[in-house]
Amino acid sequence: MWAVFLLLLLPPVASVPSPSRPTPRYCRRCCDHLDPPLSPASQPAANPTPEIHTFINMTILKGDKGERGDRGTPGKAGVDGPLGLRGVTGPKGSKGDTGAPGDPCKIQQSSFSVGRRKALHSADHYQALIFDTVFVNLGEHFNMFKGKFYCFVPGVYFFNVNIHTWNFKETYLHLMHNERPQVILYTQPSDRSIMQSQSVMLSLELNDEVWVRLYKRQRDNAIYSDDVDVYITFNGHLVAPKV
Repeated sequence: MWAVFLLLLLPPVASVPSPSRPTPRYCRRCCDHLDPPLSPASQPAANPTPEIHTFINMTILKGDKGERGDRGTPGKAGVDGPLGLRGVTGPKGSKGDTGAPGDPCKIQQSSFSVGRRKALHSADHYQALIFDTVFVNLGEHFNMFKGKFYCFVPGVYFFNVNIHTWNFKETYLHLMHNERPQVILYTQPSDRSIMQSQSVMLSLELNDEVWVRLYKRQRDNAIYSDDVDVYITFNGHLVAPKV
């Protein structure tokens, strides 16, 4: 029993330090920390736990389309670009219609002289004298088909009519300005045929007409001519353009 009592008084074997593993002692300096160095097992891990940051994708949070804003101020005009290359020549177009007369202020000449080689008996009470021979017709202002001069240059004009009467027949003509008789050329029936002349100056406006009209009454109204000589002439020219 005493042996058992002695065994209980002895410390356990595990608590007695082994002579082969002495208790570690650490050398400290005055500048060292008071705490002993941590063992490798107690040191923090090399890769710390990453922090989590929240990120919101704003493109997902798309709102409704807003109203259209006011138009901004126009910017400055840009610099002109370089001249492009010449294009390909297109096909030739069709011939156009005859244009209207040009500005009369740019035309300072107008004159005509026409004649008739055929005799004429008036068939109606009023009949325009038509001419078949052209001596001068600047700018084609005298219309040979209608026997009328058309004014393209407003101003003062001089006109002259020459005819040859017919034996025993009356000759009765008017020099007309538009539809108004201006001067008359008249001869009574006679056994002699003679040359007659009439002249006048008229002030014309643009598109006025001047022509010779035969007037038939009870007697035959006739003028003489033949195919060889010209007995009948009608002349006119611009004296002074309108200012």
